[in-house]
Amino acid sequence: MAGRDKVEVGELPGIARQVRVDVLDMTYRAQSGHPGGSFSATEALVTLYFRHLHLDPGNPRWADRDRFVLSKGHCSPAMYAVLAARGFFPKSELQGFRKLGRMLQGHVDLKVPGVEFSAGSLGQGLSFANGIALGLRLDRKDARVYCMMGDGEQQEGQVWEAAMTAAHYKLDNVCAIVDNNQVSQTGFIKDTKNIEPLHEKYRAFGWNVERVNGQDCAALDAAFTRAAQTKGKPTVVIADTKKGAGVSFMELRSDYHGRALTDDEMQRAMKELGQAWTPPAKGGA
Repeated sequence: MAGRDKVEVGELPGIARQVRVDVLDMTYRAQSGHPGGSFSATEALVTLYFRHLHLDPGNPRWADRDRFVLSKGHCSPAMYAVLAARGFFPKSELQGFRKLGRMLQGHVDLKVPGVEFSAGSLGQGLSFANGIALGLRLDRKDARVYCMMGDGEQQEGQVWEAAMTAAHYKLDNVCAIVDNNQVSQTGFIKDTKNIEPLHEKYRAFGWNVERVNGQDCAALDAAFTRAAQTKGKPTVVIADTKKGAGVSFMELRSDYHGRALTDDEMQRAMKELGQAWTPPAKGGA
């Protein structure tokens, strides 16, 4: 891992806890954002960025770096918090989340050091990741491409076109992650359009499939290791998670898809995360 030795697996839960604290602070200051989907993705992001991605925070465009595509780009708070923790930009920038004239937009954007994909409409990230992977193959580079999608995205046709493409070209340098947090913007995935059995569908499309507890850093670490060892086909890690994971009253709730917590909720959430909290002064960053 360029720029920093990877941390021990046992350190990852503590990093994930701090990421959740940062996500709550960012979205509270902005009074907008997506804390629920950010929380479900936290362990996967932390495990990737602190254990598996070959990166150099001091040189974000290093030619031999691994690439990470956040297809579920509205969950930018978690990614921004992880990028800051890895040293891509000062942590103080997090206070400017979703503020005019500041760097960190509501969806991940290429202007941010460490971001490889400007997100917006869902369903496009895996196609983009395939293109990067094919380019790396042409350049004879060993770098890998990781793409995190939401479970709601699995309802979109473009995802399955991209899944066929990755398998057809035997893109074993592609690893997709499905943040299978069960809840979309308005309710449970199974009630809008059931995507299960998701693992069987990906196997039928020619993928190597890992299905793990997506809130377990050790399980994720092992799955990403196996993915890197798989040859001749792409890998998908189906991370079974809970939207809002890490704060009890936020779990499996759709109403934390696009709003910040109230003062009372912040007090309760930060207490669960072991963090003292007082509201920031009005008019601050």
